[in-house]
Amino acid sequence: MSVYTTIDSPIGEIVLTGTGGALTSVKIGVPAPNGATRDDAPFAETVRQFAEYFAGDRTAFDLDLRPSGTAFQHRVWAEVAAVPYGKTTTYGEIAARIGAPRDRIRAVGAAVGANPLLIVWPCHRVIGAGGALTGYAAGIERKRFLLTHEGALQPALI
Repeated sequence: MSVYTTIDSPIGEIVLTGTGGALTSVKIGVPAPNGATRDDAPFAETVRQFAEYFAGDRTAFDLDLRPSGTAFQHRVWAEVAAVPYGKTTTYGEIAARIGAPRDRIRAVGAAVGANPLLIVWPCHRVIGAGGALTGYAAGIERKRFLLTHEGALQPALI
């Protein structure tokens, strides 16, 4: 049975979904999933870790994760998860690390874009080859906020 909770954050409402005590998805700025039941209790540790992350006291998550995806997606997501806090990488670098040929970079990009565990698996740390802040499921402004929060980008001067 799928359950969910929501948490407020500096980048908007985060929807956490899980099953069997494991986290299956983290989405930002979207409605609660259809067919899931609200239950805050299974997410206490996840909520605590997110609070620590946004307070600047946590640089990595240690949670029971059970997302759905293909074997290829899981290979890409494992590389995304390995990108250190405060650093960025490119789609091409992810492709090279999993041994995907250059003509598969779009497939790598699609797998990054399908990441079901936003922030936990930090796909916001994946940028374009020229340093451009390319696509992010929760929006480029949220990606910019997360990278600035982590120190990978300098705050914009106004």
